Amino acid sequence: MKIAGAPISWGVCEVPGWGFQLPPSRVLAEMREVGLVATEFGPEGFLPEDPRPLLDRYGLQAVGGFTPLLLHVPEHDPVPEVEKLLATYAATGSDTLVLSAVSGLDGYDTRPALDHDGWRTLLANLDRLAGVAAAHDVRAVLHPHVGTMVENTDDVQRVLDGSTVALCLDTGHLLIGGTDPVALTRQAPERIAHTHVKDVDLGLAKQVQGGRLTYTEAVREGMYRPVGHGDVDFAAIVGHLRDHGYTGWYVLEQDTILVEEPAEDGPPADVRTSVDALRAILARS
Repeated sequence: MKIAGAPISWGVCEVPGWGFQLPPSRVLAEMREVGLVATEFGPEGFLPEDPRPLLDRYGLQAVGGFTPLLLHVPEHDPVPEVEKLLATYAATGSDTLVLSAVSGLDGYDTRPALDHDGWRTLLANLDRLAGVAAAHDVRAVLHPHVGTMVENTDDVQRVLDGSTVALCLDTGHLLIGGTDPVALTRQAPERIAHTHVKDVDLGLAKQVQGGRLTYTEAVREGMYRPVGHGDVDFAAIVGHLRDHGYTGWYVLEQDTILVEEPAEDGPPADVRTSVDALRAILARS
């Protein structure tokens, strides 16, 4: 079963002031303890420039990772950033570049509106970067994400209609942004090449949608739940993906905010619950 981890499940995040940041040694060791065999890279600087010795020490394969980029500004060319990153992909055998169309603001609590020219630039950059990645035998996927330029159902549809880039099915960010991830797997299974697994408390998600809570506040209050303890229908999602020949990774990526270094029964407890639940779902499907 292609189940990987992500450092954000241990509270490791690129957002300034997000929370207490655990060191790679603890995060990677605990990934192995819960039975994970692979990981995404995490934010820039979390792993060393050459992560191979460290990953080998913990018996983990590199998958690729979440890459926030400015894609909607005509004066900014994201290709050099991606080409530099792809050197690490080649060295580690990573195969999935997870693109996020960030707003240019810190964090994910607000975003500007995108005009016609901005959309044209964003969509063109997605196709350009997909081509650059493919030349290095890497699959680029676009990650719809709360607080980015591709957040809600209309945004996702514009990407599907206006580009050829594959998608990262992030079950949490899609649901919070107003897109039913089950419906998306029915609508466009051929476009889904990577999956971020998050379960969600829909009540808190609706408060984010309605502006009563910011995204960060909702995460702090426990909007992300262990798989099977929230409102995402993973059995239906996995069934649709499997029916259409999905062979990509399932990455447990449950955003967590730590206020201090957790005890030994901290993040791994929820991750272990999610790993066990996801394995059971994949086995049944």
